[in-house]
Amino acid sequence: MGSAVRVLAEATPATRDRYVDLLRVGSLAVVVLGHWMMAAVTPDGVGNLLAVVPALQPLTWLLQVMPVFFFVGGFSHALSYRSLLRKRPEGSAASASAASTTSADSVYAAFLRARLQRLLRPTMVFVLVWGVVALLVQLLGGGGGLTGVTLRLVTQPLWFIGIYLAMVAFTPPLLRLHERYGWGAFAGLAGAAAAVDVLRFAAGVPYVEFLNFAFVWLAVHQLGFLRADGRLGTGAGSASGAGSTPSTGLGALRSLRVPALLAGGGLIGAVVLVAAGPYPLSMVGMPGEKVSNMAPPTLALLAHGLWLVGAVELLRAPAARLLARPRAWRTVVAANGVAMTAFLWHLTAMLGVYGALLALDVPLPEPATAAWWAQTPLRLAAAAALTAALVAAFRTFEHPAPPSATTPAPGSGPLAALGATLCLLGVLGLSTVGLGGLLEGRTALLIAIPVSAPAAVAMTLGGWLLVERAGRGAVRGSDQRP
Repeated sequence: MGSAVRVLAEATPATRDRYVDLLRVGSLAVVVLGHWMMAAVTPDGVGNLLAVVPALQPLTWLLQVMPVFFFVGGFSHALSYRSLLRKRPEGSAASASAASTTSADSVYAAFLRARLQRLLRPTMVFVLVWGVVALLVQLLGGGGGLTGVTLRLVTQPLWFIGIYLAMVAFTPPLLRLHERYGWGAFAGLAGAAAAVDVLRFAAGVPYVEFLNFAFVWLAVHQLGFLRADGRLGTGAGSASGAGSTPSTGLGALRSLRVPALLAGGGLIGAVVLVAAGPYPLSMVGMPGEKVSNMAPPTLALLAHGLWLVGAVELLRAPAARLLARPRAWRTVVAANGVAMTAFLWHLTAMLGVYGALLALDVPLPEPATAAWWAQTPLRLAAAAALTAALVAAFRTFEHPAPPSATTPAPGSGPLAALGATLCLLGVLGLSTVGLGGLLEGRTALLIAIPVSAPAAVAMTLGGWLLVERAGRGAVRGSDQRP
């Protein structure tokens, strides 16, 4: 593995934006560490450290970094889709516009297939392995205590995969809006998010809050498009700016103006909204709270996302200097190749550590006590070691199959879009319902629709097969990974 990483690192094109790869890996690493730290496990169940010690909730303003991952996704998706558009074959229809439409339709199918492979291959392996485990546990009469909690919890992070699928599916139309309106497209999504919260909190309109799963996260995603075109002022462009050296002197100060405005404006906006509005302090979900900033997302979370995006862009220049060092870049390349696998299995590892402690009758101190904090480094080290073992076992599924030699057929775009929709609903449904109670047909509400785990898995697999059928023959585009 070491030699392969070295080869990949040395073959990195000069135009590649290495900082984007660092942000992707770093944001997932922070999420993993946050989950490990927040778990307050006792023999009676799993709680949340932030609920035990509310004074720690301000830390979520630094550690809730999912907006950074979605921002990076927008940047990568813009590069990838544009690369595929440049490589599309000439249409053979009589009408030039009809040929262009047919070609773009095929490119959309190819784009969805390439993106979904990277997401769904490791995800479906994870789901199928855990599905077999859950079924065996129930057949053997288990499913209580920490085991039952585990069967509910391990699928919860899949909401992130579902939202990311939606971002992939909406990339082409939103990229066109970006190319036409620029910052106006972002402003439209942000304004829609604000309108949803007004309708939710001021008018009491039922179910309207769920629209912000789209508006808030797609607004952050749209900032990635702006970065791809160098419109955040940091020199990161879709072509030449990705690998360029940041400017110095007065030019460098000017290039930091937009990130500084985003960071300052977002932070002030989030503070005002939390202080004066109905929004909670924590930027992650808390058990029993009436309003969550995360589920569904709120305008306060969008402001938090602006602050984070601005902050990470302000750090771009020193990070670029660090990543110019071969050892640092090889570390990022190695982590990038297994990041999704580690994310999928990190809760399995954490709960496995706690399960082993309980099985061995090792006392679990009360959360947030001195003994609990003293035990924390050992628990984290054990969870990291078990995650590494799981990554070694399943990392091969993170690498997509090579593209086939044919071009997607005309009219493949709608079929691919249908498949992506089924995948989105299936993954979100599985995140909601968990894997407990399979034999009893347990269901949970996905917005207002009851969904069971088998139905969610079937939708995901069926949707993936549709996308594969529609997009087979994709030409490999930019490999600025998802």
